[in-house]
Amino acid sequence: MKPGRFVVALCAGSVALAVAGRLPSVAGAFCAAAPGGRVMLESASVDPEVFVWDSRARLIDYAAGQWGSARAVVAHTLLAQPGTPAAVIACVAGVAHPKYALGDEDAVGVRLLGGPYRGRFGWVLSSDIHVPRPNGVSAVLSVPR
Repeated sequence: MKPGRFVVALCAGSVALAVAGRLPSVAGAFCAAAPGGRVMLESASVDPEVFVWDSRARLIDYAAGQWGSARAVVAHTLLAQPGTPAAVIACVAGVAHPKYALGDEDAVGVRLLGGPYRGRFGWVLSSDIHVPRPNGVSAVLSVPR
């Protein structure tokens, strides 16, 4: 390969890597849930109810420990009961960086299929998504990072 072509190829490769690093789906990261999938919502914490956020940006901020007040949380979330069925609409890999946990989480867009908020859309963390099993028990979805 000629020196000029090598430099062009090196620059093109660097740009591709830079773009891939900013786009998780391009970088080879996998989401915990595929769009179209059916899931159940349940928090893994002591309180199993799930905050369903009205925007992905607010979900990410909350996970990072950045929220204005309890009033702001209540104004921008729905509180889904444990076991609420939902359909996955979108998934963005590794964009939430929880302040008090190791590793990154996915932001998962869902449409609620049951409960008082049936038909509403929102965003949850991948740790709140579980696969419904025939026996009624849920299994936590996890993707090794």
